[in-house]
Amino acid sequence: MKIFINDKPLDLVATKDFLPKKSFECVYDNPVELPASADFYDDVLIKNPSKDIIVQLLFLMRTRKLKNLDSITLVTEEKSELKKFIKSRFVIIKAAGGVVTKEDKVLFIYRLGKWDLPKGKFEKKETPEGCAAREVEEECNIKVKLDELICVTWHTYTQNRKSILKKTYWFNMKSLNDSKMKPQVEEGIMDIKWLKHHEAKTALINSYPSMRYLYKQFLKTNPEIIQTL
Repeated sequence: MKIFINDKPLDLVATKDFLPKKSFECVYDNPVELPASADFYDDVLIKNPSKDIIVQLLFLMRTRKLKNLDSITLVTEEKSELKKFIKSRFVIIKAAGGVVTKEDKVLFIYRLGKWDLPKGKFEKKETPEGCAAREVEEECNIKVKLDELICVTWHTYTQNRKSILKKTYWFNMKSLNDSKMKPQVEEGIMDIKWLKHHEAKTALINSYPSMRYLYKQFLKTNPEIIQTL
């Protein structure tokens, strides 16, 4: 489970699945107290965190910018229990969206001053697949064909003084008809573009870390996009 909190990734990993692929600058094993925020920099590893430590950590990540921090990884024998505990600290909202392709291009939207991918919240009794297709078609005024699930992303934000955890299902999609494509301005979308891979990489510089993570997962199932360079 990877959660983006203030655009910083927090990974929750089971001990049996932990295969470090990078070095960690800060390592803490079963800490009794959370280190000062100034001590958090680059990539942080915390082994066997207690629930008290997680509460402190969530508060720290939500309320501080932590400019020197790249990521935090939590490794635990109790992943399932701690995952439920973390989710219990938030109001959960579900959403769905898509990475839409047309030949060698990917569809991006420009909203709130950043490049993004189309998505939106569930309506009552809606499935992830139904929500994803509806939101993409509404926000971009196109027709799409839904393919397989790419991944699920989690990110947090504050709304009306409530801590929200948004769970978003992302699907591969193919464009069926974009002849009337236009941005849904009432949803704050100011522009919409088909981008080739090298253009998408540039656009993602002015995007969210969760979108860069999603795009990497998308490329794993669509490696032919990279070959367009």
